[in-house]
Amino acid sequence: MTKIFRERLHGTAHWWRRALAWSGHERHTALLIGKSALAATLAWFVAHHLMQAQSPAFAPFSAVLVMQTTVYQSVLHSLRYTGAVVVGVAVQTALALTLGPGWPAFALVALVTLGIGRWAKLGSQGAQVPTAAFFAFATFVAAEPGDRLAQLGQIVLLVLIGCATATAVHLALVPPMRHRSAEFGIGILARAFAGLLADATSALREEERGEERTGRLDHTDALIAQARADLRTAQESVSFNPRRYLRGHRGHTSFDGYATVLEALVRTLYQMASLHRSLDQWHEEHERHGDGAFLRNYARFLDALQEFAQVLGDLDEDRLPGQARRLGRLAEEAGELRHALAEEAVRQGLPLADPSRPYGVLVVEATRLWEECRRASDALRQWVES
Repeated sequence: MTKIFRERLHGTAHWWRRALAWSGHERHTALLIGKSALAATLAWFVAHHLMQAQSPAFAPFSAVLVMQTTVYQSVLHSLRYTGAVVVGVAVQTALALTLGPGWPAFALVALVTLGIGRWAKLGSQGAQVPTAAFFAFATFVAAEPGDRLAQLGQIVLLVLIGCATATAVHLALVPPMRHRSAEFGIGILARAFAGLLADATSALREEERGEERTGRLDHTDALIAQARADLRTAQESVSFNPRRYLRGHRGHTSFDGYATVLEALVRTLYQMASLHRSLDQWHEEHERHGDGAFLRNYARFLDALQEFAQVLGDLDEDRLPGQARRLGRLAEEAGELRHALAEEAVRQGLPLADPSRPYGVLVVEATRLWEECRRASDALRQWVES
């Protein structure tokens, strides 16, 4: 037990050292925890000490619930959560006043609010419709008949106080500009692309690593989803964020260039999957002969793309102009190798039109991969220049 405790203590200390030293996930998490605690405390103070509300916990609970990674998400969750609470309380009030505070009214409240909670517009806050209705019903039953409407109105007011407090704290204390999230998402896909390129060159040089290659392909969809989520977080971090207007702020207010690069990488991953399937089928069904020069040229072309992917995998806005220029040069070099590859295939008289042989597919995929890399390079260059 002592050893386990020491290991956990060491892990916690390491986590906090990273949070203090590096502006990454740990620091963002620590800031979010601190801001949530502060918002909850302020909301409790207003509800309990200033308002002397009978159910003050609604305010800090609401503040913590709507505190999200970005200001945009906090505002969105606040609106949805407030809407869900208002709907739940309104439905409960209407049915309880009509049918009385008995169990038939509660059953009907549960049925109606659970159905409303499925409304897609409420998103993840849909579950708060029945939750608010149940708390409101309990308040309705416990309150004196002449005080019921005031108590129900107070619930809505406390929710508004909690949401407003959380949003104000989020805006006032270091609202995050998550530019690095976009770069992290691109890095995820670029490194996956580089790995698939390395596996393909090994296959072409008869150095098989089939299990590793299959593992990379199996995780492609999950990596794409993660990268798109990271880009979306970066885009949302700009909305409603006052830091974008501060003098001296160097961050981007648009991520169009990164978005273009990310989608180009998505297409390259799908193209690499097609290329790998062709290579695997070819190895199983055919013997190679007379195509050594073509395959060596193809491997060199993939090596050039791998170097391009490695630069994308280390994308950094502080070094972006230089990286954009280097990516442009690498794209040009890959284009020259692709052109030489196509000429070599024609010179050797390889059966490009034979669907049972991979040569035609390899040439087509080479063109598509190069076009996506050039598109990514051009997008970054134009974005930097603008």
